[in-house]
Amino acid sequence: MAQNYDVVILGGGTGGYVAAIRSAQLGLKTAIVEKGKLGGTCLHKGCIPSKALLRSAEVFATAKHKAADFGVITGDVSLDFTQVQKRKQSVVDGLHAGVQGLMKKGKIDVYDGIGRILGPSIFSPNPGTISVELANGEENEMLIPNNVIVATGSRPRTLPGLTIDGEFVMSSDEALEMKELPKSMIIVGGGVIGIEWASMLNDFGVEVTVIEYADRILPTEDKDVSKEMQKLLQKKGVNFAVNAKVLADTLETSKDGVTIQAEMNGEKKSFSAEKMLVSVGRQANVENIGIENTDIEIEKGFIKVKDTFQTKESHIYAIGDVIGGLQLAHVASHEGIKAVEHIHGGKPEPIAYENVSRCVYSSPEAASVGITEDQAKERGFEVKTGKFSFKAIGKALVYGESDGFVKIIADKKTNDILGVHMIGPHVTDMISEAGLAMVLDATPWEVADTIHPHPSLSEVIGEAALAVDGKAIHN
Repeated sequence: MAQNYDVVILGGGTGGYVAAIRSAQLGLKTAIVEKGKLGGTCLHKGCIPSKALLRSAEVFATAKHKAADFGVITGDVSLDFTQVQKRKQSVVDGLHAGVQGLMKKGKIDVYDGIGRILGPSIFSPNPGTISVELANGEENEMLIPNNVIVATGSRPRTLPGLTIDGEFVMSSDEALEMKELPKSMIIVGGGVIGIEWASMLNDFGVEVTVIEYADRILPTEDKDVSKEMQKLLQKKGVNFAVNAKVLADTLETSKDGVTIQAEMNGEKKSFSAEKMLVSVGRQANVENIGIENTDIEIEKGFIKVKDTFQTKESHIYAIGDVIGGLQLAHVASHEGIKAVEHIHGGKPEPIAYENVSRCVYSSPEAASVGITEDQAKERGFEVKTGKFSFKAIGKALVYGESDGFVKIIADKKTNDILGVHMIGPHVTDMISEAGLAMVLDATPWEVADTIHPHPSLSEVIGEAALAVDGKAIHN
């Protein structure tokens, strides 16, 4: 029997389930169709499990290399990777149970299966009826929504000819499930995910080589941050090859591992390791969900939407990784909230994507909001910058991690902050202050006039703000 809903959401990832909760809060009858587990990629194959592994790697590296500096004598330190994976799964399972509880609390119906959008039918003159192929094999369910939100997310992309076999050549999905660590790893791609894995594996004692096509790692970040990240990871033992085009057809696998060539400055160089991790971005899950039964437009592999997140079919919305842009969990959540509020008749403000904080959870961490110095100059701004090192921050010295800095970029004419870029200890926890400053159109002097507690890592933000006008105290 067909079920009627105000909103049906395809995909129960971070964007989908948050949209469902907001929909239920607004009194809309809501359902989610999810073919895997609630929480999606972020909870089960991305943000959470990878950060759990990064934390274990950080603890291991601290105990092995730094504990003695704090007067803590640990003796021989060893790694139980089985326990590392067990802890990771425990964190994931706990959060998964929490999401399930939220669905029950909101009286949100969850359908376990694959949902497909049907064209006009006896149920509706417009595309949007959802056929659910239930995972338990029972007869398909028919859902008749007034509105649909597509939140089907994304999956790891690979390079043409570089086939993921799960044994020698892996994406992050397979790497997260490794039962034991390899002795060495080639990472193809020096973006955010590649650098997080490079940092993590290096801290676990794996020999790591990163091959990046661009002329620097973290190519979307400010050049100063990219340069500092490479310098600090090289100091820890990570190898880098930039300006390197991987030649997929040269890939060879054997019982000893993988070998591949890359073209660098017109010459071919060979790289070998036990395993290879391909980290070259993500592609949208737009297949097999019935888009061909609608007028929805696909542009460069992503669903095209308005700033209200409506597709060409005004009653069908799309959010999250499936629409491209900033493929971040916190972005998907806010897009979902905005879409639901528009469905409910509201007029939510469009998201200012340049005010969204971006984080790299490596060791050291990096975080940014706004535009880079080069982007500011390209847009015609006359800029002034302030940069302050963690080496002059007491709490950083107490913490035992004083590498890195905070850099603030401002418009010389208006004094508005254009971008804030950080690398160093716990900067992913501190970037929200900069994000708020961007939302409120703050100036460096206003940030500097905010009294930061002493001793705290956040003092570096106040000092960097003072440095914009040459007034840093501890410089």
